[in-house]
Amino acid sequence: MPEVKSIFREVLPKQGQLSMEDVPTMVLCKPKLLPLKSVTLEKLEKMQMEAQEAVKQQELAMKEQ
Repeated sequence: MPEVKSIFREVLPKQGQLSMEDVPTMVLCKPKLLPLKSVTLEKLEKMQMEAQEAVKQQELAMKEQ
């Protein structure tokens, strides 16, 4: 294959500053799945339901006596 020469050549300034523009791009990452309820909240709700059931059973026992 014949070697292709570029028609553009690199030009660097002899004086002054050389600057480059960096265009920020968006980086996508995996979504983080969060639980709707935390484990602690589920435990607290379970304890609260058990306590309510115990109170209901005590009230029923009191009514029967």
